[in-house]
Amino acid sequence: MVKRLSAEDRRATIIKVAKRLFARSGFHGVSIDEIVKEVGVSPAILYRHFESKEVLYQAVLQEFSATRESYVETVIADDISFEQVLRGMTRVFVTSIMNHPDMLKMEMHSQLEGSEASQAFFLNRWKSFTDYIEFNLTELQSQGKIKKINAQATALMYQGIIREVLLLKCMQPTDRFSDTPVETLVDEIITLFIKIIEPQNASSRQAKPD
Repeated sequence: MVKRLSAEDRRATIIKVAKRLFARSGFHGVSIDEIVKEVGVSPAILYRHFESKEVLYQAVLQEFSATRESYVETVIADDISFEQVLRGMTRVFVTSIMNHPDMLKMEMHSQLEGSEASQAFFLNRWKSFTDYIEFNLTELQSQGKIKKINAQATALMYQGIIREVLLLKCMQPTDRFSDTPVETLVDEIITLFIKIIEPQNASSRQAKPD
């Protein structure tokens, strides 16, 4: 005899399937019939848990957007440089997205479709990342450890480049960088970023031959 799922487990199963389908095709590209077929239930069962496709879509978006990364271990470590912290935070973030690519795809669909959840995606998944970078760039600049820059714009630029790499790897797996691991691309970006913000005299010293 097949064991019946509890209401909570059934709801979780519906959301899990809907995540995959919405990530692939967006809200308008998925029908209720397709969802219930994948889940293996009737439309009546689905509507017991979600009164409409819109409500189900919002539930999926809310679950995705509520996910936050934990950078605590990276940030509180003693005696490490900004570059080391930046590498650690970026590694945590990139690994999370690469392990759950549907999250990024849903975020893109929510922005294209004008969903209110797209703002929650930004606040929960990107803002703490860029805020930390901006804060540290401001501090380093006040200490004369990096060149004069617009910290807010520079942090946004860094976020945009990392985001582009993730889009490339998650949504275009057959691109010309398909043979290059995402870790390698990210490491190169961080190295270049650090060189861009370091003081001019530091770059000159490194360039001098022995």
